[in-house]
Amino acid sequence: MTQKVVLIFMILLFPLYDAGQKAVVAEKQSPKETTNPKPAYVKATALAGDGVNILLRRYGLFDYPCNRDEFYKINKLKKNSGLIVGHEYQLPIFIYKYNGKSIRSTIGIDDWDRAVRIQEFNLEMLSQKFRAQAFTDNKDLWVPFHELNCPDANIPKTELPDPELGVKGKPRHYPIFGQKYAYTPQESKKLVGKVFYVSSGHGGPDPGAQGKSGNHTLCEDEYAYDVSLRLVRNLIAHGATAYMITRDENDGIRDGRYLKCDADERTWPAKKMPVNQKERLFLRSDAINDLYEKHRKQGVVEQKLIAIHVDSRSRGMQTDVFFYYHPDSDEGKKFAGKIHRTFIKKYKKYRRTGEYHGTVTSRDLHMLRECKPVGVYIELGNIRNPFDQQRIMIEANRRALAAWLYEGLSN
Repeated sequence: MTQKVVLIFMILLFPLYDAGQKAVVAEKQSPKETTNPKPAYVKATALAGDGVNILLRRYGLFDYPCNRDEFYKINKLKKNSGLIVGHEYQLPIFIYKYNGKSIRSTIGIDDWDRAVRIQEFNLEMLSQKFRAQAFTDNKDLWVPFHELNCPDANIPKTELPDPELGVKGKPRHYPIFGQKYAYTPQESKKLVGKVFYVSSGHGGPDPGAQGKSGNHTLCEDEYAYDVSLRLVRNLIAHGATAYMITRDENDGIRDGRYLKCDADERTWPAKKMPVNQKERLFLRSDAINDLYEKHRKQGVVEQKLIAIHVDSRSRGMQTDVFFYYHPDSDEGKKFAGKIHRTFIKKYKKYRRTGEYHGTVTSRDLHMLRECKPVGVYIELGNIRNPFDQQRIMIEANRRALAAWLYEGLSN
């Protein structure tokens, strides 16, 4: 008997185990019909900036239209209703009392693959800290509505869009995003076949522009890096191949207001940043161009560069988000304009006055001139202005910036 045959035999003979080493998916005998009473729903509190789709995405429910329909139904909301920040809503996730034997017998199903998906969903919710305990410990088994009610619930999972950023053996797990956000769910395949290079400004020996908030120093490279990480995660979640060109293996996505200034950033894949600014910029653009050529030879047609910075102007000067393209690039102008239009739309919706003063302008900048992909250079605000500082200091605002940039890139 070959090693491969023995392995398959062992998998069939023994049930799957969770982190607590308890059999949860299968039993030796066929599962009997569940005696569970009608299950309750998991509840979640709406955060600032949440809409129904954003909330459902956070819990891995967005891909199935029946989940959205059920959400409106169980919360007695009209279609396209907004959410109230701080209000608790029922999610289309059932809570079954786990019987200590198996998932299949707990909910009364015979489908092995479905039970495996439900187990993976619970482990994912635990890793994302949406669950406080494993279901084998507190006996609360979470079952997504779509697993029992949607005909398309067995859509196969896709391969990692960029294996170089993932971890072998841990699909969709990207350590660069930090422990809390490492797992990146596949939300859609909208951007499959497209490549993005996201380069946050400065880093290493150069913190970039600096501002003061009370006794805290705000460093441009840290805030630009956090927004860039969030953008890359959004791109990967929708099927794109996306590269973080500036990299800090220790930071990951951070939720606090004050991001610690450090000097340990590297350039893709892990090259130390030189002190000389020109050398540092060419190290960055050369890395992008090498990757660009690799993907071009593979037949990739659409490749884009996004360089993210935070500006420094006089303390009293309030600015909006600005976009720059290279003077010789008509395609770059169209690219920047597309994202700019998204921000105009968002400001009309979320800013009290609806006014937006950010512009699209040409500039002969190194990253726009020396990099082969069509690029846009973005300034998120004035790091010295107290009002603009809130745009980058408040975690929900950094999340919104990344979401709006993603929307502009993907439309």
